[in-house]
Formats: sequence, C-alpha cells, structure tokens
Amino acid sequence: MKEITDPTADGKVPTHVVTYRRLRDMILFGQLAPGQSVTIQGLTSLLNAGMTPVREAIRRLTAEGALEFLGNRRVVVPQLTQSQLDELAHARLSIEPKLAKIAAQYIDDDDIIILKERDLEIDQAIATGDIHRYLLNNYQFHFTLYERAGAPILLSLARMLWLRSGPSLRVVCGRFGTANLPDRHSDTLAALRARDGDQAAAAIAADIEQGIEQVRQSLVVDSI
Repeated sequence: MKEITDPTADGKVPTHVVTYRRLRDMILFGQLAPGQSVTIQGLTSLLNAGMTPVREAIRRLTAEGALEFLGNRRVVVPQLTQSQLDELAHARLSIEPKLAKIAAQYIDDDDIIILKERDLEIDQAIATGDIHRYLLNNYQFHFTLYERAGAPILLSLARMLWLRSGPSLRVVCGRFGTANLPDRHSDTLAALRARDGDQAAAAIAADIEQGIEQVRQSLVVDSI
C-alpha cells in the first residue's frame, strides 16, 4: 500500500483534521478494502501522522460506521451484509435525490461546466479501467452537486452514507472491471441544464440504484 499524501494541506488545517481526511479518503477510494485489517501503528506510518491524531481519526470514523475495532490495536473496514445494503439503499434514495432536486434550483452555468468536467473524467476512467480515477471523480461529481443544495444536515448524512457504501463499490470495480459501472450523469446534467429538479432527482436515484444493484450482485457471489 503506497503512502498517502495530501497536496491540499497548507499548514492552516489542524493536523487531526488532515489525518481524518486522509484516512477517510483511503476508505472512500478503495485503498482500504472491506475486510482488510490494519494496525494502528501501520496507519501512523502510512499517514505520516502521530498516534494521537490517528486515534482521533479512527474514533470519528468508527462512530460514522466506516471502521470497526478488532482488538489487538487493529481496525478494519466492515464488510456489508445484504440487510445493511438494503438499509443504505433506502437511506441514500431518500436523501441524495432530494439534494439533487434542491440543488437544481441554485445551480448555475459555471457549476454545470465543473460537473461536465467531472463526468468526462469518469468516462475516461471507465474507458481505461482506472478504478481510482473513477471513484474519485464519481464522488466529486455527486458532492459538487449536493453542496449546491445548501442543505448541510442532508449533506452530512449523505457523506456518512457514502463512507458506508463506497468501499463496496471498490470491490465491485476490482471484481467486474469498469465497463458496467454506474453512470447516469448525462441524464443528471441534462436535467440540471433545464433546471428540472424532479428529473435531476430521478437521474440521481437511477444512478444510485444501478450502483446498489452491482454491490448486491457482488455480495451474492461472496455468499456462494
């Protein structure tokens, strides 16, 4: 596993916040896979951080459901069960389309240009089989959109749900490749250009459902 660096850290962000973000991104973008355990000491070396900020990051991510303690100073990204996936699907489909619908009221042309750039990155990642590039730009597409809603409580909930479901999408990518990854973003962009909140919500819901179904199929394979 290669060392994680944060090129955006400029010394003004507290060390414990930088450490949390680095560890969170390792989980979101597949550098820690579900079921893969790691020692706390190993994380301090990997994150180039002291024991105290690493422990604080682990505490926060455990509270958010993104990590579990195994004992013996080890943590693990939990593996989803079918019932947990059902709960995540219900929660995401309740929150994220609502964020998209609200955001459609406030989105401007510059925002749509940024979203289009992210979508082009996703298309190229799918075409070249670049899993990390896909995961990163897919996350940025969704949360660039959701942030425009100006709904901080819903946004916080959406981020937490992605921490629970994102690692399993990385497993899907590794198992089945990038060819059939969820991407209903062109539909989302068309709805946003029309400032049609209902259609934007529907497109995001379809994108989520496609991703959830692929994770569901992966869990079935694991259970055989």
